[in-house]
Amino acid sequence: MPLTEPYDDHLPPEGRAAAARDTGEVGRPAGSDEAVTPADGGVEAATDAAGPAGDAAPEPEPVLPEPVRQRIVTLTAAVLPGLPADEVPVPLRRVAKFAPNRRARLGAPAIAAQLTADPLFRQRVSARVLTDAGDLGAAVVEGTAPAAADPVEVAALAYLARPRGWRDLIEASGAAVRAEADSAVVAELVREAEQRATRAEHDRAVARVEAEKLRDELARVREELGQQREEARQLARSLRETQARERRANELLATERGRAARVTADSEAELRRVRARLAEAEAVAGAARSSAKEARSVDDARLWLLLETISQASVGLRRELALDPVDTLPADFVAEAFADQPGTATGAATRARDTDDPARLDQLLALPRAHLVVDGYNVTKRGFGEMSLEQQRKRLITGLGGIAAQTGDEVTVVFDGAERIPGLPPTPRGVRVLFSRKGETADDLIRRLVRAEPPGRPVVVISSDREVADGVRRHGAYPLGADSLLRRLARS
Repeated sequence: MPLTEPYDDHLPPEGRAAAARDTGEVGRPAGSDEAVTPADGGVEAATDAAGPAGDAAPEPEPVLPEPVRQRIVTLTAAVLPGLPADEVPVPLRRVAKFAPNRRARLGAPAIAAQLTADPLFRQRVSARVLTDAGDLGAAVVEGTAPAAADPVEVAALAYLARPRGWRDLIEASGAAVRAEADSAVVAELVREAEQRATRAEHDRAVARVEAEKLRDELARVREELGQQREEARQLARSLRETQARERRANELLATERGRAARVTADSEAELRRVRARLAEAEAVAGAARSSAKEARSVDDARLWLLLETISQASVGLRRELALDPVDTLPADFVAEAFADQPGTATGAATRARDTDDPARLDQLLALPRAHLVVDGYNVTKRGFGEMSLEQQRKRLITGLGGIAAQTGDEVTVVFDGAERIPGLPPTPRGVRVLFSRKGETADDLIRRLVRAEPPGRPVVVISSDREVADGVRRHGAYPLGADSLLRRLARS
């Protein structure tokens, strides 16, 4: 049974009679055919308390005060490692290996259960505990306890040794523990009463100090009240003087209002005269505009006649020279002439040497009606890849807007993307921003732009991708590296 079973005071009459015998008998462990041997130190031999079938049941374990229960567990945990391994119950063998400070705390439930259920184990523990207790253990075994002994220690030894009258010792220990608790409560109440008295005395002293402060404050307030009354009398005199000055100011204001009314009337008369002169001036200006319009009509007629004469003269000159229509554009002649200049690259190897030269880019952009096509991300990731894509696009488009404004050329920048990305900056004048469609790359879109241009128009493609450069070169475009544009942007 657990160490916290009901006390003898709560047993039925037959249980109390059995407890009065104080035999200290315990039953043998279940399944054991051997009688339990008595513990050392004069403890009664354990016998079958129940006797033959039909006798009274064994008395229940008493309810132990909490200090007694803790002391029993502590004593058992202390001697547990000293027992032979075969004498330690199986549930406690793992507990016996715990550290001393953890054995009693973590193994308390298992130790209590074994002390209640295994009398042989309890006798082995009591034998060692009584030996360690010395004279106190011998006195407890004899059924007596020294008056000066700790009641908790006596009750713990009595529970383990179970001599005659051990229940009385436990009950006496519980009474002593309760008496100590009551004494502690009374001492606490006395201490609280003393503290309340001390606080009351302190509060009275504080109240006296506060009363003195209030008296001083009252005297100061009365003095300030007198000063306020004197100030109120002075303010009253000042108010009367101010009211007198206000009356005089109102009289002066009425005089000034009459004078202002006369000035306003004179100003309105002058305004009417000015408006009349303005109407006359507008009539004169209208007549002048009519005259100027008639003169401009005459000039327009003369200019039209001059242009008509020049047009008829050019038609006659073309008819006289008998010029046939041409298939090539002026840009074709410009591109061919530029390609034939000394030092100008005509082959792929020569072009490759000029791909990163910004001067080469300036020469190409100076051609008439040049079209600049830029591989967007190829340039931005090479020049300012530490920025976000949005910042890269914004910086490149802004720079291309400056080039378009300076050269007047057509500028197209191409980015990879299935659809137009939101958050783009406003497109500068002369710059076209394109995004590749789904299933198409920016390189494919650049090739389509180059193929769509008419033959002879100078098309400059900015990309460091060799495949793109080779592809647009076959269609007559001028491929340049990304560094040439980056240097051009840095320069501007």
